[in-house]
Amino acid sequence: MSAIRLLVLGAVRQHGRAHGYQVRNDLEYWGAHEWSNAKPGSIYHALKQMAKQGLLLAHEIAPSTAGGPPRTEYEITEAGTGEYLTLLRNYLTAYDQKPDVLTAALGFMVDLDREEVLELLEERVRAIEEWRKGVTEYYTPEEGPEQLGHIGEIMNFWVTSADTGAQWTRGLIERIRGGAYVFSGEGDPFVGVLADDDENPYATGESHPGDAG
Repeated sequence: MSAIRLLVLGAVRQHGRAHGYQVRNDLEYWGAHEWSNAKPGSIYHALKQMAKQGLLLAHEIAPSTAGGPPRTEYEITEAGTGEYLTLLRNYLTAYDQKPDVLTAALGFMVDLDREEVLELLEERVRAIEEWRKGVTEYYTPEEGPEQLGHIGEIMNFWVTSADTGAQWTRGLIERIRGGAYVFSGEGDPFVGVLADDDENPYATGESHPGDAG
């Protein structure tokens, strides 16, 4: 699994229509370049690939009066929306992937309704517990990692990570069940994108050929 598809689809969806640099700016504002593979080259490549796949619709915009090449604006299609929601649901329950997958899903979870998110997170906890049960059939955490020599530290790390992940997920479930955040159908959502004239304090400032496209 890769976070880049969900991140790019979600960024375009939030704008309705967005050119590549807007998508890049949003993802840098969210810090995605620090915790995922959402680097400029990956972002622009994903936009073009998903347009070819019919997940995004590319609109060529006339150049400004100041000159320069025409920009391409992207709009999510019905197929793209379906892909976006499928990825979002899968990533909220996927416990055995890189952290960027869950991180990306958390950023968009409010696009689903509250009850569905609760169900998905509860499924995540069940999956973690099932995995832990399988591991502890041949590794007993209470006996400490030394029982398997230094290799036991590997199992100790994974079991501890599973326990921490389950505990964190239960905490998130309780916060959401208690009314935290605005989910789909509940009112005006939290706005997590910059206005066109807002300066991005987290922009890397690195230029890329795709910025002009």
